[in-house]
Amino acid sequence: MLNLASVLRASALKSPDNTALIINDTKISYAQLHGLVQKFAGGLVKLGLKPGQHVALMLPNVPQFTIAYFGSHYAATPVVPLNVLLTPDEIAYHLEDSDAVALVVWEGFYPQAKAAFQRVASCRHLIVAKASPTDFAAGEGEVNFTALVGTSEPVRDLPPTSPDDTAVILYTSGTTGKPKGAELTHFNMFYNAEYAGTKLLPPQPDGVSLCTLPLFHSFGQTSVQNATLLQGGTLVLLPRFEPTPALELMQKHKVTTFAGVPTMYFALLNHPDAKNYDLSSLRYAISGGSPMPVEVMNAFYTRYDVKVLEGYGLSETSPTASFNVLDRPSKPGSIGVPIQHVEFKLVDDKDQEITQPGVPGEICIKGVNVMKGYYKRPEANAAAIKDGWFYTGDVAQRDEDGYYFIVDRKKDMIIRGGFNVYPREIEEVLYQHPAILEAAVIGVEHSSHGEEVKAIVALKDGLHVTSDELVTYCKEHLAAYKYPRVVEFRDSLPKGPTGKILKRELRN
Repeated sequence: MLNLASVLRASALKSPDNTALIINDTKISYAQLHGLVQKFAGGLVKLGLKPGQHVALMLPNVPQFTIAYFGSHYAATPVVPLNVLLTPDEIAYHLEDSDAVALVVWEGFYPQAKAAFQRVASCRHLIVAKASPTDFAAGEGEVNFTALVGTSEPVRDLPPTSPDDTAVILYTSGTTGKPKGAELTHFNMFYNAEYAGTKLLPPQPDGVSLCTLPLFHSFGQTSVQNATLLQGGTLVLLPRFEPTPALELMQKHKVTTFAGVPTMYFALLNHPDAKNYDLSSLRYAISGGSPMPVEVMNAFYTRYDVKVLEGYGLSETSPTASFNVLDRPSKPGSIGVPIQHVEFKLVDDKDQEITQPGVPGEICIKGVNVMKGYYKRPEANAAAIKDGWFYTGDVAQRDEDGYYFIVDRKKDMIIRGGFNVYPREIEEVLYQHPAILEAAVIGVEHSSHGEEVKAIVALKDGLHVTSDELVTYCKEHLAAYKYPRVVEFRDSLPKGPTGKILKRELRN
């Protein structure tokens, strides 16, 4: 038996009076948090949810995320975290594809969520979380989060879930088709949190982590929330990253650990008043999501005397797969070495293993962190997992010391501000516009976001549309981090002999 909620339960029993969460001026102890989690589980039971049914979460970094996340595990209902920036079309797709029977949403995203909820008959409950406990005029199937928790009997005991039962379904796009849900088990998630909290960094029962990576993303969920709570540390919640409040909170609460994507480090370093904040409590810094520029890593170390440990992972690997670690020299620009109980191998185009250093190949991963598979996607599973090895599509080379260096990513993927953006999804939206004849989306360099999304289009004869109109059109159908900010018009797009658009020529 194993349940991911044991991460919280063990710390609540050991250190009930320790502060688990801080948001604004509110502090929530482990005992209080654990009690709310158990009552939320009781609320799901009261609504009629059964073990194994799925609960979608559309919540920013607020206490309600943590309550609903672990409360769902107490009810044995796997969670489906959704990006809060999704449009109604995207939300409806995720609800239908995941078979979610309930959606927990933050009030700020209620209009989009309700529009999607009303279109998906299989999702029967919309649970609305609000910053204040005020009631609201609930529509059919709608429930107030605070009222649900306040009127429900707690579930006292952890359900008898097994290590291989699904705990979380994380949606990840591919270079083709719609987003797919990676099924992660209780053991996948528990081990990854335990590694991040007790092996990657020394255990910090008195540690304070700034939680500004989105909790709906695997990095923030596992490496920050779950890893910190497993140790009995404190999470300082920042719902939206901005450098000024981040620096203020790090100083005020004496933050010891900061985890972020490179754009966050870039913003902190370039804040005009950064030197006026006292970050002397900071002990550890970790980075992931996209490659960390060496100059940014060095600048952070020079200013704060804290080494940034860079790692690599994917939603399919819970997420951590490799890291630069404290007990071995770090190599700037490297994603480090595979974590404990995880293996890497590199293969060539003929699926032959590459053993010599310095030769690039596709990263394949095997170990305790690899997902069960994509939810309801047997064909995708057969293509992605072979003999227990997960084929990432990312290309790396290994040096003589066993450190890995990414040299190329999934062919078309764009990483904008730490978010994965898959051009195919944007291109499908562009092709639905009546004026578009051909469309291709690529990533272009950006000083702070790493990459920006660029659309290159050709128009149908006699039709006209402006770049601003296309951007507005995409904004209506795509999450804010996905839509193109740059549009280029061409008479036609370059193609190969089979008629396939040649993106490599568009990048030149």
